[in-house]
Amino acid sequence: MPHSNSCPPGAAPFRKEGGVCHVAGDWSVLALAQPGEVERRREAMARAAGGEGVRWDLHGISRLDTIGALLIWQAWGERLPERVRWAAGQQDVFNALSLNKGGTRDVPAKEDPWGWLRAVGDAVFRAAGNGRALLIMLGQLILDLGAMLRRPRLGPWREISAQVYRAGAQALGITALVGFLIGVVLSYLSAQQLQMVGADRFIVRLLGVSIVRELGPVLAAILVAGRSGSAITAQIGVMRVTQELDAMLVMGISHGQRLILPRVVALAVVMPLLVLWTDAMALLGGMLAAQAQLGVSAQWFLTSLPDAISLTNYWIGILKGVTFGVLIALIACHFGLRIQPNTESLGRGTTTSVVTSITGVILLDALYAVIFSTVGI
Repeated sequence: MPHSNSCPPGAAPFRKEGGVCHVAGDWSVLALAQPGEVERRREAMARAAGGEGVRWDLHGISRLDTIGALLIWQAWGERLPERVRWAAGQQDVFNALSLNKGGTRDVPAKEDPWGWLRAVGDAVFRAAGNGRALLIMLGQLILDLGAMLRRPRLGPWREISAQVYRAGAQALGITALVGFLIGVVLSYLSAQQLQMVGADRFIVRLLGVSIVRELGPVLAAILVAGRSGSAITAQIGVMRVTQELDAMLVMGISHGQRLILPRVVALAVVMPLLVLWTDAMALLGGMLAAQAQLGVSAQWFLTSLPDAISLTNYWIGILKGVTFGVLIALIACHFGLRIQPNTESLGRGTTTSVVTSITGVILLDALYAVIFSTVGI
């Protein structure tokens, strides 16, 4: 490396002797703040680092801060030279720069051929862990319910009443609107097909069985899971973030009795009523659509409805409503209690709660369909 290109004698912070580039002087932000000083030192350092086998000596540096070290680090190409003489404490500064800036830059990401299998295994283990926690929560819920029935005076009736209002009364509007529109859509689609074969009179039986037995309970459960389930998870999650759950444990208040039990009981009471309400609105929408599409009178529709829908179908819908409500409340409380005290975990837990609740409702409805088909109901 030529002497004139590597370390110019006129550059005070540099000196070249015997193939060693000595860096000296003040390398603090105060010294580099002089006009043109940073550009002058950067050019000199770049020329010095351009040769092969350059050795560096930093003993002559009187003051070195992060800004000066970063300027030298950039001149080195953001990597440590092979031969450097350090003063006390200097190597730690450049090692930190190496770890934070250049330590992982040149390390290629290793491809894991079994990554997909590991991801599937992790998902299965997480699902198994959540299922085990839900079973434990269900067992504790049964014990808490038995204790409340033995001593009803000490039960959380105020909280149950509040949850019934929030999850039930405040959900009447959205369930009525969605149920009515679903009934209209289903009636229009069914009428088009029935007109092709001249079976207009079967519109009542088709709407009655499909809505009362399947669509009503599932539709109400999905709406409650998205509305009330997410609210329960977020509410308990905020209590975790604000450390209210820890305060309850310190005061000896059980999470199961004061948080889980009121919400499960409230949804178990509310869901069958919402199912009947959704069924009524969907049948009303279907009746109006059938009257407009097929010319079926409302009087004949209402007269034929009791013969088309058996009492068994109503009880099946109510049973589904109770079990769907318990499932949604348990899942919402479970993910609410698992939220970590940060906002990111709160959003992720609420989303996971809603998705899991809707998936669980659909799976449970499919299980009911298999069971009822097997026993001939």
